[in-house]
Amino acid sequence: MPKFAANLSMMFTEVPFLERFGAAARAGFRAVEFLFPYDYPPGQLRELLEQHGLELVLFNLPPGDWAAGDRGLACDPARVNECRDGVGAALEYAKALGVGQVHMMAGVRPRGVNDDAMRDTYLANVQFAARELAAHGLRLMLEAINTRDVPGFYLNTSRQALDLIHYAGEPNVFFQYDVYHMQIMEGDLAATIRKHLATIGHIQVANPPLRHEPADTGEINFPFLFRWLDDIGYAGWIGCEYRPKRTTEEGLGWMREYL
Repeated sequence: MPKFAANLSMMFTEVPFLERFGAAARAGFRAVEFLFPYDYPPGQLRELLEQHGLELVLFNLPPGDWAAGDRGLACDPARVNECRDGVGAALEYAKALGVGQVHMMAGVRPRGVNDDAMRDTYLANVQFAARELAAHGLRLMLEAINTRDVPGFYLNTSRQALDLIHYAGEPNVFFQYDVYHMQIMEGDLAATIRKHLATIGHIQVANPPLRHEPADTGEINFPFLFRWLDDIGYAGWIGCEYRPKRTTEEGLGWMREYL
């Protein structure tokens, strides 16, 4: 039976962020994820998780200046120190919140930097973050993101992500496989997941083309995909990183059979 985690950055946006923990629990979720925790004290977030009986399964390292268009820093040779400082900030929250894995966004390709320099910088930052996290028993996730939603993003396909994980050579680095992004970029979801299941540490779902619920509103046959994940032995959480078509609760009918 698949296990679903509500992404509180995209779901339950009808209420303020701190109220979304309770809303997710009342809707039947037993786990949550979100983009960033850094606007709130870790103790406040931990109290909400405990109050509502929720497990936190994922959040992202600091992305740089999100409002200015930053989507991570890891591929930028000019921002290595800032990227590595973010590892320390993420560790502080991860230890306080009991999460076992965090995601480091690759970032948008900086202008005027050649591909070799970006790759070298990215690999070095991945290795640094992985070693820091490993000292505390944590895993590092790397995610490929489609070029339609984030033009210029450095990491775009499963092949590229898996290649970089291989060359990073750190045993606690895993692929965060978002079926929404991968359907847009390459398709062949079921076969890719089965082939690379040992390297996939987390799965996220939304339905193209509009990133709505994993229901009959888009391109992907999610009942088949969820059965497939069970059949091949995926035992991790599935992050619901989608934008509800209407209100979050109105769109949760797809999940009832799995509760």
